Amino acid sequence: MALVTLGINHRTAPVELRERIAFTPERMEEAFAELRVASGASEAAILSTCNRTELYLAGDDDCAPLVLRWLAGFHNLDAGELEEAVYVHRDADAVRHVMRVAAGLDSMVLGEPQIFGQLKDAYALARKHGASGSFLSRMFEQTFSVAKRVRTQTAIGENPVSVAYAAVSMAHHIFSDLSRNRALLIGAGKTIELVAQHLSEAGVKDFVVANRTLERAQSLAEAHGGKGIVLSEIPDYLPDVDIIISSTASPLPILGKGAVERALKKRKHRPYFMVDIAVPRDIEPEVASLADVYLYTVDDLRQVIEENIRSREGAAREAENLVTDGVQAFLNQLRALDAVSTLKQFRQRAETLRDVETEKALRALRNGSDPETVLRSLARGLTNKLLHEPSVQVRRATTEGRTEVTEWLRELHQLDALEADAATTPEKL
Repeated sequence: MALVTLGINHRTAPVELRERIAFTPERMEEAFAELRVASGASEAAILSTCNRTELYLAGDDDCAPLVLRWLAGFHNLDAGELEEAVYVHRDADAVRHVMRVAAGLDSMVLGEPQIFGQLKDAYALARKHGASGSFLSRMFEQTFSVAKRVRTQTAIGENPVSVAYAAVSMAHHIFSDLSRNRALLIGAGKTIELVAQHLSEAGVKDFVVANRTLERAQSLAEAHGGKGIVLSEIPDYLPDVDIIISSTASPLPILGKGAVERALKKRKHRPYFMVDIAVPRDIEPEVASLADVYLYTVDDLRQVIEENIRSREGAAREAENLVTDGVQAFLNQLRALDAVSTLKQFRQRAETLRDVETEKALRALRNGSDPETVLRSLARGLTNKLLHEPSVQVRRATTEGRTEVTEWLRELHQLDALEADAATTPEKL
């Protein structure tokens, strides 16, 4: 079974490209239906976050070129443009990659915990759509086990610095005292939950949370003493907020340049601090051209995040060792499964030969043949049948210079040990 991982991430592609190949929840069913047919893969999973889009596929052949063409076509992109940003990992390297992703070793924020949950969600979605079979299931289960060990056995997750934390840290560059500022958070997912938590810890007391569903917005806002609204109410609250941080799964921008311009006229040059964590982006890029607006995307958070990377390098080395062990354990597991399948076939063949020879012996006994003669004939016939094909293949391999086959035969049947026992037997007598 061949395994292929194909994708782009924050290192290989800017947000402008990442947002164009992000998979929205609404198109996931369509994507799964097309992907396996287009690639010829028997199993598939899709991970799509603000920092990466990755496809995990298992099949009989290397399907990377087919997947690349399908990915470009699905998102109406030129395959040549996409090819420059895409990375491909195969087999053991693909397993290592997915384990590093799950452990937070390939994230923009080294050791960030959110990717682990996102990968579990991707696996669950693949199972929901019937796209994940036994091979990917084993890989993901082993991956999650390794990621848990990284979390519990290394310090990579201590004092976590997430994208959400980095966004709030950057707000200090604009506002010296965040307790005086009002925040508008757009979305109500896990990232925005973290943003709300960090803003609260930084002193922000006045929150507005806007979301597609009011109930979810109110639930998150009330946890921090704020107010929940629906997305359509954003223009009403825009003039009175200072900090805007957005992270939704919307395929189209939620906040446009026109709405911000109208709000700025009422603010009398009071600055806006905005961070658009979403991919595709929630805030129109043109908003950045407006005076008194400081708009950052997820790619602009690198400086804060690089400091985090330096502080965790030791833990990362320990984590890499755990990943290496995890990859080896998974490969050993696959080899063991392959051995089980081979041994099953070997046993079935032996049992078929046994049944044929047994039936021949029973017919001879029913016809009145001498039992001792029948038993000796049964033993001789079964031995010849079992040894004939292996003997032919060993002679052929030896003639071709593949002497390792003879060595394996001696090891399988412990012939050296038998010879050693035979040599010492006279002394024992």
